Amino acid sequence: MDTVQPLYDFAPLARMMLLGAVIALGPLAWVWLRNRQAPAAQRLRVLTLLTLFLTFDLVLFGAFTRLTDSGLGCPDWPGCYGSASPLGAHADISAAQEAMPTGPVTHSKAWVEMIHRYLATAVGVLILVLASVSWVERKRLSVSHWWPLVTLFWVCLQGAFGALTVTMKLFPAIVTLHLLGGLVLLALLRAQAAAYALAAPGSPGPVHLHNGTRFALGLVYALLWLQIALGGWVSTNYAVLACSEFPTCQGGWWPDMDLRHGFALWRELGMAHTGDALPFAALTAIHYVHRLSAYAVFIALGWLAWRLWAARETRPTARWIVALALWQFLSGLSNVVLDWPLVAAVAHTGGAAALVIVLTGAIFGTRTAYDTVSASKFNISRLT
Repeated sequence: MDTVQPLYDFAPLARMMLLGAVIALGPLAWVWLRNRQAPAAQRLRVLTLLTLFLTFDLVLFGAFTRLTDSGLGCPDWPGCYGSASPLGAHADISAAQEAMPTGPVTHSKAWVEMIHRYLATAVGVLILVLASVSWVERKRLSVSHWWPLVTLFWVCLQGAFGALTVTMKLFPAIVTLHLLGGLVLLALLRAQAAAYALAAPGSPGPVHLHNGTRFALGLVYALLWLQIALGGWVSTNYAVLACSEFPTCQGGWWPDMDLRHGFALWRELGMAHTGDALPFAALTAIHYVHRLSAYAVFIALGWLAWRLWAARETRPTARWIVALALWQFLSGLSNVVLDWPLVAAVAHTGGAAALVIVLTGAIFGTRTAYDTVSASKFNISRLT
C-alpha cells in the first residue's frame, strides 16, 4: 500500500544544516585568510559584501528554480522525500516521474530545488556568523550590531516562506512574498555594507543631497518595490505571455481585462477565489498593469538619474540606474516578443535585484543637511 509523503519531514534537517555549514566554510575561510590581520570591523565588512554577492546569486537561482517549474521538484520540506538529497530519494522520484513524466517531480527538477535549498542554507549560515560575531564584538564596533540581527531574523522568515512555497503548492501570494523577501534580504545586506563603509577609517562620510533629490530618491525607491511586486505577481501567475506583442496587447491598446479576479490575492494557482478556473482576461490584467506601471517607473528612474547626475559624487549611481533601466526594458521586451526565454526571464529578475542594491546603497549612502542634524541630535548615526 502506498504511503502519503508528509509535507513537513524534519528527519534530514540536521544533515542539511551540516551541509550548509560545509558550503559556507569556503567563503568564511577566504574572508579569514585574506583579512586575518585586519580589525573585526573590516572582516565583517568583507563578509557582508561576500554574503550580499552570494545572496544575489541565490535570488537568481531562485528565479531559475521557479521558471523551470522546479519549485515542487521535492514535494516535502526541508528535504526530498525525507532524505537530505535526491540520491536518497531516487526510488520515490523515479516512481513520481514514471507516473507523470512531465509533472512537477522529476530527477532534474528535484536537483534544482535541492541545490536552491542548499545555497539558501549556506547563506543562512553566513548571516548567522555575521550576527554572532557582531554581537560578540558589539562594544568595539562603530556599526550597530542590530543590522545583522535583523538580517538573521529576516532570513529565518524567508526560510519559512520557502517552506510554504512548497507545502502550499506554489500558492501565488506566498511565492510572490518569497521573491520579495529575497530582495528585502539583499536590501538589508546592502544597507549593512553601507554602514560599514561609512564607519571605515578615512571615509569621507555620506554624500549630501538637496532635499528635493533625496525626496526623489525615496519616491523612486518606493515605486521600484511596487513594480517588483507587480512583476512577481506576473511571474508567479504565469501571465507573461498573456500579451505576446509590444507595445499593444492582443491587437489593441486597452485589451479586455478582469482586474477583480487578476488581483484577488488569496487564491490557488490558476484558480479564481471562487474556485473556478482563472479567466484569461485576469491574466491579461496582471500582465498589462505591470507593463503600464513599468512605463511610469522607467520615466521615474530617468528623472532620478538626471537629478543625481548634478552632483559629481552621485554620477556613478546615475550611470548604474540608466544602465539597469535599459537592461530591464530590453529583458522585459525579450520576454514578450521572444516567447519568454529562460535567459531573459532570469536576467529580468537579476536587473530588478541589481536596482534594489543600487538604490538601497544610494539611500543609505546619502543624507540631506537636515538628516545630519537629526542623526546627531538623536544619536542614530551608528545605524545609518
